[in-house]
Amino acid sequence: MSGQQQDPGSSSQIFQPLAGDDPATIAGYRIAAKLGAGGMGKVYLSYTPGGRPVAIKVIRPEFGEDPEFRRRFAQEVQSAQRVQGLFTAPVIDADADGSQPWLATAYVPGPSLADAVVAHGALPVQAVLLLIAGMAEALHVIHGAGIVHRDLKPSNVLLAADGPRVIDFGIAYAADATSLTGSGVTIGTPSFMAPEQAAGRKVTPATDIFALGQVAAYAATGAPAFGEGTSHGVLYRIVHEEPDLTAVPARLTDLVTRCLTKDPAGRPSIAEIIELCRTANAETVLRRPEDWLPAPVAADITVRAAAPAPVRTPPPPAAAPASAPSAGYSATAPVSPAPTSQAPATPPPGFGPPQPYRPHQPHHPTQPAGARSRAYGPTQYPAQAYPGAGHPMPATMNQPPVPKESAGRRGLFIVLAAALVFGIAGGATAYLLGKDDEKQTQGGSAPQGGQEKGTGGTPEPDAKPADTSVDEAGDKPAPEPAEYNGINLTAGYHLTLADEDVRPQEGEDAGYELSYDTGGYLDAESTDGKLVLLDPSQVGSLEACRADTRFAENIATEKLSKGRQVCVFTGTGHIGLVTVQGFSAEDSPSKYMTLDLTVWRNAAG
Repeated sequence: MSGQQQDPGSSSQIFQPLAGDDPATIAGYRIAAKLGAGGMGKVYLSYTPGGRPVAIKVIRPEFGEDPEFRRRFAQEVQSAQRVQGLFTAPVIDADADGSQPWLATAYVPGPSLADAVVAHGALPVQAVLLLIAGMAEALHVIHGAGIVHRDLKPSNVLLAADGPRVIDFGIAYAADATSLTGSGVTIGTPSFMAPEQAAGRKVTPATDIFALGQVAAYAATGAPAFGEGTSHGVLYRIVHEEPDLTAVPARLTDLVTRCLTKDPAGRPSIAEIIELCRTANAETVLRRPEDWLPAPVAADITVRAAAPAPVRTPPPPAAAPASAPSAGYSATAPVSPAPTSQAPATPPPGFGPPQPYRPHQPHHPTQPAGARSRAYGPTQYPAQAYPGAGHPMPATMNQPPVPKESAGRRGLFIVLAAALVFGIAGGATAYLLGKDDEKQTQGGSAPQGGQEKGTGGTPEPDAKPADTSVDEAGDKPAPEPAEYNGINLTAGYHLTLADEDVRPQEGEDAGYELSYDTGGYLDAESTDGKLVLLDPSQVGSLEACRADTRFAENIATEKLSKGRQVCVFTGTGHIGLVTVQGFSAEDSPSKYMTLDLTVWRNAAG
């Protein structure tokens, strides 16, 4: 996707009205305007419940139909949510499982670098140095989260008043998984690829350094370093020829030249790039003034800061009053009459009709009914929080009229009479039971264990009840979990959940409960053994494992990433929860996966 904004100019061009095929809401976010579109999908403007603007990117349906794209998209979103840098737009919400995947990021009120250069020309050297230093800091936190951007280009860099923002990191990796990339759909811009990327070789953080040098050359000259033209021609020049840096200012030549080194190992580190920016700036410290951008670009920021609010939609009419009193009120309690004309309050601007529940996300017992837990987003609140469209009305708004005074007096008389009758009957019963108890005491004590002879096992008042604590399955006491963290399970080894000290043991093909197959699989080979790969949105627990029935005998490790969880069911009645923590490095002499394991022994229903 090409960022949050598309065309420079007036606010009417930036905040485009919704067309007939644009959604009015997305998962409860009410859409205010369309910000743009690109190869990955469309970008819309919305707001959080607190009024902060967000950019929601809806992925094209063609990508959503590809299971591998969804898997990679979910993995990259999970990683991107860990990126919290000053020069990135944080990912605050996402859905990889819906009919169309989407993600929401903080809205940045500023043009993209591509739009700014097209509209106003190249940036001055001082602005380029501050731009590249900020982008280098962004790459530092992105790479620290284990992400390679892969598509760092001018349209993925937004210019805000306090510095640049790098967006869309990791999404190109998900797009590479689809067959669409080879059938006419272009993801990424050839002019800003690295040689190893263009040649189909391994992509590393150094790939983003090469792209950073290309962005610096573009910002300083207004043209790509390897020229323009057909994709094949540009890619050939990137791999085999040197860039044209004749128009690059002298203060930037060393920085750009080193970043555009063909050999990834020869490119500078993030720290070296920032030092090169300081040297070119002739200062020991880079200072970013409020007017770090040229005045015409700063004016574009002001236009984009005036983001429109969503159009209010009238709420549906209130439901007719119920024929019976609401729960929690007695027939004789005075209540307020139901209003006949007042409409329910509308939600605050930007807050769409809440979605009480989305099928792809399980309901957790710790959440209130009708709520969905997210970092932000409208539906994190219970349904009663905003009595707008889609919410139940307050109990006092569906009550019958106030009963007449005479009816209340008759009801009070009836209640007092009934209380008197039951009081007399209760006293007589207590007296008879006391006499009977006295006779039994005189005739002999009850047998040991708190049961009386001939009473069918009724316990004495001071007898301790049996321990009835059970788990949610309702059939046995809840088992205590056993935790085993930081297990390095080597390929060709297995784990036995029944062991008191669960440790990897050699062997992978002899009916073991959980093994790491050298072919790249987690296997449940024991009789009746099963595995379940939980969705990224699920929180692993004993209840979650028991409720899920998407059983498999093995799971390819390529489907696993840090944080993914797998339920393990052994044929001997144990249940385990594997949380993947990582895999061995490519240059490691041993192939292994690091995992945390929770075991509930004898927990199968």
